[in-house]
Amino acid sequence: MQLAVDVQEGAMARVEDTGRRSHFSKQVQSPVGRLTLVATDEGLAAILWENDPPGRVRLAIEAEDTAHPVLVEAERQLEEYFAGRRQHFALKLDPSGTPFQRKVWRALMTIPFGETRSYSQIATQIGHAGAARAVGAANGRNPLSIVAPCHRVIGATGALTGFAGGLDVKKRLLEFEKAGLKK
Repeated sequence: MQLAVDVQEGAMARVEDTGRRSHFSKQVQSPVGRLTLVATDEGLAAILWENDPPGRVRLAIEAEDTAHPVLVEAERQLEEYFAGRRQHFALKLDPSGTPFQRKVWRALMTIPFGETRSYSQIATQIGHAGAARAVGAANGRNPLSIVAPCHRVIGATGALTGFAGGLDVKKRLLEFEKAGLKK
């Protein structure tokens, strides 16, 4: 199933389980390090960090395909994001996760560029008040870093907490977005 994500209007994107689809990858350089983009023919399945812990996102990548249209489009939109020309992504997505995880990842995509939310705010938003720790666990398994902006989720005290790309990258992304709002 193909799905388009455009949270510019605040619409919640649907995120579906990919099952056993073929996954293809492409490595790209970014201001926050080398990223591995992973896609199926249905959409973007993951954006993995250079030092991603093994098993954080479990995918069987069949081959590198630098010309795969989903990967080419994801790279283009990420380049625009890092150049300060894009605040919203409009990509077909195809991540794999549990129903609860997918609910959390959809909620992440509603956090506006340059803003943050706490884990408890996300838990309340998805109808699971008191499930902040479970939201944190789902956030930690988010395969769509940057596109499903888990870097915008912080602790209740405002402290930066876990991020697969590293806390220094999380801080840089948040500062980058805050600066982009001032332009």
